[in-house]
Amino acid sequence: MAAPAPAPRRTARVLPRTPVTSALFMLLFTAGLYVVEAFDVVSGHMLDRNYGIEPLEADGLDGVLFAPLLHADWGHLVANTVPFLVLGFLAMAGGVRQFVVVTATIWILGGLGVWLTGGYGSGYHIGASGLIFGWLVFLLTRGFFARSGLQILLAVGLFLVWGGILFGVLPGQPGISWQAHLFGALAGLLAARLAARADRRA
Repeated sequence: MAAPAPAPRRTARVLPRTPVTSALFMLLFTAGLYVVEAFDVVSGHMLDRNYGIEPLEADGLDGVLFAPLLHADWGHLVANTVPFLVLGFLAMAGGVRQFVVVTATIWILGGLGVWLTGGYGSGYHIGASGLIFGWLVFLLTRGFFARSGLQILLAVGLFLVWGGILFGVLPGQPGISWQAHLFGALAGLLAARLAARADRRA
C-alpha cells in the first residue's frame, strides 16, 4: 500500500505577489500622509492638537485612530518616509488580508498602549513611527515563528539596516514618544505570532 503524499507546504513569501500594485498602494498611502501634513500646516497644526493621542484624557482617546497619520513638521514626516514605504511594502508579502490585520493590530494596540502609559498631561503623541516599529518587528520575527529560512534571511538584512532604531523603545529622548515605539514593536511581535499561526492553519 502506497503511503499518502505529504500535504503541500505553503511557501513563506518575502515579497508581495503583486509587487507593482503593492508599491503603488504604499506610494499612495505615503502621499496621503503628505496631504494630511500640508493641511495641518495650513491650519496652524490644528490636526495635531485635536487628533493626537493625549494619554489618559477621554478627549484624546480618538487619537488612537488618527495619530499615525499626523506629524509634528515636515522634517518628522520626511524622516519616517523611507522606512514607512519599504517596511509597509514588505509587510504586504502575506497578502492584503494579512497586511490589514497586522497593520490594524499595530495601529490600535500600539495607540492604546500610548494612551495608557504616555503620562497624564504630557501633551499629544503623533507620528507613524509606532507603525514603523511594529512593521519592523513583525518582519524581524515572523520568519522564526513560521520557520522560514527566506524570511529569516530578510530579517537579518533588515536588522543590519534598521536594527539600530530599536533603541528608540527606551525612554530618555526628549520629544520622542518612546511609548509609541515600544507598544508598536510589541504589537508587531504579537502580529507576527498570530500571522504565523494563521498560515499554518491555512
